[in-house]
Amino acid sequence: MSDQPVSAVAVPQSVISAEAVTVALEAAVEHAARIGVKINVAVADSGGNLAGFLRMPGAFIQSIDIAIDKAYTAAGFGFSTKKWMDFIGHDDGMKFGFSARPRLVVFGGGLPIRVNGELIGGIGVSGASEAQDEECARAALAAIGATE
Repeated sequence: MSDQPVSAVAVPQSVISAEAVTVALEAAVEHAARIGVKINVAVADSGGNLAGFLRMPGAFIQSIDIAIDKAYTAAGFGFSTKKWMDFIGHDDGMKFGFSARPRLVVFGGGLPIRVNGELIGGIGVSGASEAQDEECARAALAAIGATE
């Protein structure tokens, strides 16, 4: 396959593979089990579409959608969900405007997934503390050789 556009109006877009999604989900869950927490974990492709999801038995039901939305947010914007408040700063208009957007998450646990600097998706973890959620997400990135 060529790196050239398919046509003048279409360009190729890289996305995370199904195999990498599986490895990432399992790595996040394995890490959560090691540290003694129960999580929900989701992976989105670079378009923000849900590519995979795992729920540990006993993980908070309410955290299902939060994990999915963290993956969506990280994939869609290309930076950690935890960095949202730094990005917004003291701009009240942005705080109120973005907080009204459905599916946008502005606290930790969502990371973009990059390979060789290219955004291929996002991962979202929810169910533990913000720091533990991020720790599980980072374990998933490490398992597939990705960065944020």
